[in-house]
Amino acid sequence: MRGIGTIINTVGIIIAGIIGSFIGNAFKPRIQEALTKACGVSVLFMGIAGACEVMLTVENGVLSSGKSMLIVLSLTIGTLIGEFLGIEEGLERFGEWLKKKARSDDSGFVNAFMTASLTVSIGAMAIVGAMTDALTGDWSVLAVKTVLDFITVMVLSASMGKGAAFSAIPVLVIQGAFTLLAGLISPIMTDTALAYLSLTGSILVFCIGINLVWGRMIRTANMLPALVLSVAAAFIPWPMLH
Repeated sequence: MRGIGTIINTVGIIIAGIIGSFIGNAFKPRIQEALTKACGVSVLFMGIAGACEVMLTVENGVLSSGKSMLIVLSLTIGTLIGEFLGIEEGLERFGEWLKKKARSDDSGFVNAFMTASLTVSIGAMAIVGAMTDALTGDWSVLAVKTVLDFITVMVLSASMGKGAAFSAIPVLVIQGAFTLLAGLISPIMTDTALAYLSLTGSILVFCIGINLVWGRMIRTANMLPALVLSVAAAFIPWPMLH
């Protein structure tokens, strides 16, 4: 069955959110805060590792870095677009709507939803996994992602609240869309495009880690258009970008 990987991923996130919420209720606020910081540090290093995989290369035994212009242009222009569109505010309104539907009195519901949603939805693994599942029926990439998402959402739910469990909704929508449109999108997602997407996505994941450790300092959702721009940059014949 094509798309089974996304379904399993979605169900895994929901289960992780439920388990995490029950565990979190047994913890004192001090422990919940410590868990949030620990998760934030983990997310920071996940972002750093993902970015370094693309930025750093070894040539003739010498370590060098690149893609700086790609990062600067994608993030600045993408953030400008996101601020004009008000993506962060839109996600917040959706989170508030979910909170009402869930009849939750959790003051951190929206923040938990947004943080978890961005953490598990951003990245090349979601796109590659969904498209591979659709085109070949191989959902092994999404199986690995499910394990990673399960741990992440369980910890976020325990430390931030049950709003994290609702991150299953954007995962289902985004990965489901890529599954349905895989045939049309696959020619665009070249190795270079995927590498640039992974780089930008990793930087956004790093920003999420900053928000977890030091509080909500960066409107990461408004930076999401940078993902589209980074893919587009793969087809622009400008050497400084590559």
